[in-house]
Amino acid sequence: MDRKLCEFMNRPNQTRHFTVLALLVAMAITVNLLETAMIPPIAGVFRIGLANIIALVAMKILGIKEMLIVNTMRVFIGTLMSGTFLGSNFWISFGGVLSSSIILIVCDYMQSSLLFTSVLSAIAHSVGQVMIVMFFYDQRLILVILPYFLLLSIPTGLLTGYISKLAIQRVKPMRA
Repeated sequence: MDRKLCEFMNRPNQTRHFTVLALLVAMAITVNLLETAMIPPIAGVFRIGLANIIALVAMKILGIKEMLIVNTMRVFIGTLMSGTFLGSNFWISFGGVLSSSIILIVCDYMQSSLLFTSVLSAIAHSVGQVMIVMFFYDQRLILVILPYFLLLSIPTGLLTGYISKLAIQRVKPMRA
């Protein structure tokens, strides 16, 4: 068989993979921007984290590398579009996404349940954001709200995990 024909035959899988990844990135950015604009934060500062649904779906159907791409692009493009790139919102969001992504990788490696993974990810996200504020902005008193964040992370993690589970059941996994 001709080499070009073989490459052409394998291309639909690569194209489909890249297309699904691009759609997940776009959805994560959109959900993040919509949540920021339309849903008021709990207690003035705590968000539900609906974009984490997309990260969980990306991790389960595409893999860890793609989840990292979705999370990174969500922070970078989302803050660029909202006009907060490299501002405090960017760094706080980046700290949360970084710590959350690390937990997602560990939980995926341990093959933890999706709900457990989602709750731990939400907790890590909150801890990461508080640590950024505490260290970069020299605000040690922010630790006072950490227990409340951790408490709120449990129901929001369960919610995002449950919605992710429903979405994943409807999508064909593409992991290698």
